[in-house]
Amino acid sequence: MEQIFIVKGLDCANCARLFEEKVNKINGIDEATMNFMSQKLIVKTEIDVLEEIVKIANNFEDVLTVKRIK
Repeated sequence: MEQIFIVKGLDCANCARLFEEKVNKINGIDEATMNFMSQKLIVKTEIDVLEEIVKIANNFEDVLTVKRIK
């Protein structure tokens, strides 16, 4: 199953890469890809991971907001 999120507040491509790395460490995620330009995070998983992604966003160095769009 593919879940798509909008992640707002990332200042640079390196921050997007770091955020992607943290999301990929969530148990149950097969693959997570963050696109800095479109602000989209695409996650392949069979479980609901919104809560875990929001926790990572809240603890990230920048102020991030996460919204599921699919």
